[in-house]
Order: sequence, then structure tokens, then C-alpha cells
Amino acid sequence: MIEPVRENLVMFKKMRDELTRFSVVYKFALDEMNTKINILKEEFKYIHDYSPIEHVSSRLKTPESILNKLQRKNLDMSLKTIKKNIQDIAGIRITCAFASDIYTISEMISRQKDVEVLEIKDYVKNPKPNGYRSLHLIVTVPVFLSDREEKVPVELQIRTIAMDFWASLEHKIYYKYDKTIPERLSKELMEAAQSAAALDEKMENIHNEIKVIKEFSSLDSSDENVLLNQYKDNKSAITAFLTHFDTEN
Repeated sequence: MIEPVRENLVMFKKMRDELTRFSVVYKFALDEMNTKINILKEEFKYIHDYSPIEHVSSRLKTPESILNKLQRKNLDMSLKTIKKNIQDIAGIRITCAFASDIYTISEMISRQKDVEVLEIKDYVKNPKPNGYRSLHLIVTVPVFLSDREEKVPVELQIRTIAMDFWASLEHKIYYKYDKTIPERLSKELMEAAQSAAALDEKMENIHNEIKVIKEFSSLDSSDENVLLNQYKDNKSAITAFLTHFDTEN
């Protein structure tokens, strides 16, 4: 009885060691993608007035997590199977302030010549049944090794701060109740997701109004003079417009 258990442990350790070596290339892909994102973040910091990227975090699945996913999917425990079927070994999460920033960031990354987009799942426009919202992309980036080049998949999750707060809370509750959330809490989580979506929409509207105000206030005296000169000879037209406006109201 002891011998089979010992053999299984030896096999598991061997597989875990192989996975650790196998995962190194995914770590390099994370480094590559993080560099790209940080360059964009720094560019907006030094050149533009506003950066859509608030926070960036990354993670590499552990060998144990990869093996568990293989078991859940009833897949063979081989490196070939992992490479073909598991594309979220390397993952990056980007949080931003506004919902429109999600698509701005996605477009900036997708436009890069050495980035290939394999898959897009838009849970912002089409939330999951539990209320989860986020934009998921699977992209590949080239990793240049000493003897070859590999295109390695990286999962990107792009979401607002409100979406991220909700997802973090839902994740904690999900595992606290052993993946079976009581119906009452599920309903409250859905209501919270709707509140977060409403908050995102309200903040987006405020953001757009502030942009208009800033653009108007940035007009210098020469711009104001141009506007005045455009309308100084149109007094009759302006009077007619105001009279029409007053009549309607």
C-alpha cells in the first residue's frame, strides 16, 4: 500500500519540477508584456494630462494550480496538453478609472505589431450571469530565447476600479462558502454589481463633462477673439435664435 503512494508522490514531484521549468517562458512573457504596459503608463504620465492605466498586477499560475486545472478539465497531464489548452498561465490585470479607458487600453495594446490577439471576451458589454464585468483578452507576445523564439500566451483582464472591487469581494465570498454561495448573498452580489455599473456610468459622465470644461477653459485670448470675430457680424442671427428659444420656453 505504501509503495504505490510513494510512486505517485515521486511522479507528482517530477511533474511539478517539469512544470516549474516549463513555466519559465511564461514568466518571460509576463516580463515582456509588463514592460509594454509600463511604457504606455509612463508615456501618459510624462506627455499627456491623463493616464487611463491606474494599476497593474500580474501573476504566474503555480504548478499545483495548473495540475488542478488539468484535473477539472479531465485533460492528460502532459506539457503538450498544457500548452494547447491552458492559456492563462501568465496573467495581467489592469485597472482603470473609467469604462471607456478599458477599450482605450485594449486598442493601444492590440495595435502593437508584435502582439497578436487570439481571443476577446467582453464581459463589460455582456456581463456574466452573476454580475461579473471585465474585458478579457488572450494575446501572444514573442519571447526570444538563446536558441529559439516562442510566441507565448498571456491573459489580460482590464476593468474599472469599481469592477475590480466587486470581483475581489465576490471571489472571497465564493471560496468562503466553498463555491456554493447562498441565494440571498447571490442576489445581493447581483445588486452590488448593478450599483457598481451605475457608479461607473455616473463617473464616466462626470469625466466627460470635466473634459469639456477643460477644453473650453484652455482657450487662450486669441481663440476667444476668433470666436468673437466669427459672430460679431451675425447679431441679427443670434437675436433671432434667442427670440426663437425664448418662444419655445
